[in-house]
Amino acid sequence: MSPVFDPRPWGTLDLSPIYPNHRFEEKIGESWLTGDDGKVANGPLRGKSLAQLSTQYGLDLVGEAAPDSSRFPLLTKFLFPHEKLSVQVHPDDEAARRAGEPCGKTECWYVAHAKAGAQVALGLKPGVTRSQLEQAIQQQRAEELLNWINIFPGEMIYVAGGTVHTLGPGSIMVETQQQSDTTYRLYDYGRARELHLKEGLAAVKEHVASGKVIRPAPTTVNGTSNRRSPLVASPFFVVERYELKEPQDFRTRGESAKSSVQILVAVEGCGVIEARGFEPVTLAKGDAVVVPASIGDFNVRPQWTVEFLKAALPGAALPEPATRL
Repeated sequence: MSPVFDPRPWGTLDLSPIYPNHRFEEKIGESWLTGDDGKVANGPLRGKSLAQLSTQYGLDLVGEAAPDSSRFPLLTKFLFPHEKLSVQVHPDDEAARRAGEPCGKTECWYVAHAKAGAQVALGLKPGVTRSQLEQAIQQQRAEELLNWINIFPGEMIYVAGGTVHTLGPGSIMVETQQQSDTTYRLYDYGRARELHLKEGLAAVKEHVASGKVIRPAPTTVNGTSNRRSPLVASPFFVVERYELKEPQDFRTRGESAKSSVQILVAVEGCGVIEARGFEPVTLAKGDAVVVPASIGDFNVRPQWTVEFLKAALPGAALPEPATRL
């Protein structure tokens, strides 16, 4: 996929930890990798958007596990907060449908880099009500009511729809989310940007299943030196982290699951993705590769070492795994 660099007032000119050969003249907050407007960078479909391809190919692209066969299901991006983001909330599915949207926006953040002291705010402090939050917004002290937590590289954070949240400076995140860009801005530190208090406060949940995900230690894969770390499994997405030193086979369909599109996002190193009958595709740090569900079997061959996140759709209903610490 061709990354789309999105300017934001809280972004940075220096994206070198992920994109060392890029230079920017305005602050970049996000690098969009997949989503409706994401465009293919290689092969005969080069220049086509995922929205176009989802309409054209349906299940062959998104897979049987997709909630809508004509719409690409997952949005992935890098986030580069250099200053605090606005305090915001995304609706869950129920709130989104009340507002006429097809789905809500539950997301997760993988901490690719974090400086000492980096924090995120996730949810309200215990006992804080929606009306107290509204009053604090009017009094310009909303930050005081948020649940601030320290973050460290390698952690996964689950952000259920309805969670009031923001990112502090000093980290780089890989975000995986439902295919929605509905964001209600509640508080913005006096920046001259529109707030969405009516819609946002209606979407806020006082109690949410959001937080750092407690996960098992990495395991070796099939007796190789490769390592796999399950990061999060929710009703909306499944995200795993792989560190490969040897070639590794993958499938777009589990033994008892429905097929799903696979999204690979490289956070370190470089590798090559190969599938029978197709030209190899390079996967290097900062890249995202979309593997259509109809591909079936594919292989990732590291060039020395490659570390990447692999996102897919769950094949069946799964319990929400996040445990707030």
